[in-house]
Amino acid sequence: MRIRSPLVQSTLPDHRAPQVDFTVRYNSYQLHPALPASGVDKYQWYLANMYNDNTDQMRKYTLVMSAHGVAEGIDFHFGGTIANTLNAHRVVQHFQETKGAACADQLINCSSLPPFRCTEQRAHMIAALYASYFEKEQSPSSRSTLLAACSAAGISEQEATAVVDDESEGLSEVKMLIREQAGNGVDAVPYIVLEGKRRDLTLQGCKEVAEYTKALQQIIKESS
Repeated sequence: MRIRSPLVQSTLPDHRAPQVDFTVRYNSYQLHPALPASGVDKYQWYLANMYNDNTDQMRKYTLVMSAHGVAEGIDFHFGGTIANTLNAHRVVQHFQETKGAACADQLINCSSLPPFRCTEQRAHMIAALYASYFEKEQSPSSRSTLLAACSAAGISEQEATAVVDDESEGLSEVKMLIREQAGNGVDAVPYIVLEGKRRDLTLQGCKEVAEYTKALQQIIKESS
């Protein structure tokens, strides 16, 4: 993910800092490219591949993640399907390029929100995919999941169906983007680059909110 300044209005608490806008751009990267498109049982896959069939460790993981989720208003569920995400990346990238900065965020992050209409619809796409996968136990790349995410992003059924059903649309481009991220040294997520006027700041792995705030404030400070 790259966050560029300027562009989405900053709401940081330091009122002395100049107003700087940011735009968020998602770069495709696959953690588990060997997963089949049809998917496998998510709980069993995590148990076997992340915790070596240690049920106690898996239980601790679900309890900790559930607690973190409650604090952030996320209702994590651990059933359903984990699958190859290439098709989802393809659809997100297509609408990121054609619809602008706000559409892909909504596609990935919040299908529980009412449909959102705007000139930049990207944000709503991303919101919907995250909610479908992490809360509703749906496959991240299935046709039904992607069409629902597009609908949540305010994309017409006709346009969404055309892109989702044509699996060759943007496929070579998204594969190239994935290779590019691997070539840049990305090997885990989240991997966030804050692009500033003087320098870029990179945040790897999960961070506390305060760390993101500090980095954004630094970018704002250096933009003056």
